[in-house]
Amino acid sequence: MSTVVLDNVSKVYPGGVLAVDRMNLRANEGELLVLLGPSGCGKSTLLRMIAGLEEITSGDLWLNGEIANGMPPRDRNVAMVFQNGALYPHRTVRGNLAFPLEIAKADPNLVRDRVTELSRALRIDETLDRRPGTLSGGQRQRVAMGRAIVRQPSLFLMDEPLSNLDAGMRTELRMEISALVRALGITTIYVTHDQVEALTLADRIAIMNRGVLQDVGTPGQIYNDPATAFVAAFLSSQQLNLVACTVRAPQNQYILLDFGAHQLTIPWSDPRAYAISQHTGQQIIVGMRPDALSPVPDTYEGATLSGRVRTLEYHGHEWLAYIEAGLPSVAAPEPPDPRGRAADLEQRNGSGGRIRAMVRRLISGPPDDDIPDHPSGSASNSGSHRRADLIVRLGARPAWRAGDGARVAVDLSRLMVFKLDGSRIDTPKR
Repeated sequence: MSTVVLDNVSKVYPGGVLAVDRMNLRANEGELLVLLGPSGCGKSTLLRMIAGLEEITSGDLWLNGEIANGMPPRDRNVAMVFQNGALYPHRTVRGNLAFPLEIAKADPNLVRDRVTELSRALRIDETLDRRPGTLSGGQRQRVAMGRAIVRQPSLFLMDEPLSNLDAGMRTELRMEISALVRALGITTIYVTHDQVEALTLADRIAIMNRGVLQDVGTPGQIYNDPATAFVAAFLSSQQLNLVACTVRAPQNQYILLDFGAHQLTIPWSDPRAYAISQHTGQQIIVGMRPDALSPVPDTYEGATLSGRVRTLEYHGHEWLAYIEAGLPSVAAPEPPDPRGRAADLEQRNGSGGRIRAMVRRLISGPPDDDIPDHPSGSASNSGSHRRADLIVRLGARPAWRAGDGARVAVDLSRLMVFKLDGSRIDTPKR
């Protein structure tokens, strides 16, 4: 088993493309750490730097207490599972599984016994004499995992291994990966853009956007107590309601969130009240998950919002209602454009060599999907307005029809409040 420490690690590709920006992260011994984020956020680049397939532009990588920036990939004792399996097409399943041990010149009897035992555990023992081209997608990924496991590395790196499979097979293999990794107790860093995979697999999740670490914590911490508006929005199974409002404190009696056509009152007894009051007279962003809103009659006297139902969506087990409520919806703010940082890093590395920093407090050509698609001249969409719909999660039987007036109760305890740059106003409770 191994620990992985990333100390202020950055990666700049030729042309000034900043793929990873000042990453500080730790994967503990025996932990399953999931790197989560949209395509192009730098997840795969980070994984390839840990494996030694990409050079680190600045910062330090530590593997099991030893600095590994210049360590050859073969000396890192790392096994990597790729998105497409990357199997040898001319070798049988048996040959693919045995290959790492044959390269290490292991005893042939040991190779045979270990391949047989592992193939049974992965339920691919009946395919040992077949070639990869005759296997299903799920079988190929099992073979790829087996080839990584067979030589018993100290670190697993998995780069979206389930993304090419159908939903049913993803669910099945997700459970198998979780059970297998925990049974082996090997430190694992797993890359995905699928929120369900991250929440169900991870001991901890690290969320990235545009090369910047946004948040890190257990699945429960990240979902219930996100550090930024981007994290809250990205981890919502339905689109998060992000709404701009102005903070007011009428005669200092309570905190008023003024949305224009609507207002919500936060009492001083609320633990977030003081932090919100520091922004009196300013605009902030309020996040409301669709399941924090519920239909109520006009006689309801608690905190409510109202509008008219524009449309309903059927999702099989539930309905979603889109309500025109006149609320100023905004997009989740993103990190600043990284091009300036990239130029600065390139200049410093060109003139002064590698930047070497003391180990700081740890927050706990490149692959196509890792090059951020922000062309020169494009602007951030931070705070840009979206259609002013309020999304409400309903049960199996909708309470309204399209065109109906709608009134929803707001669970104030589940409101999330952010600055206009997307950072939390109240400190996450970790």
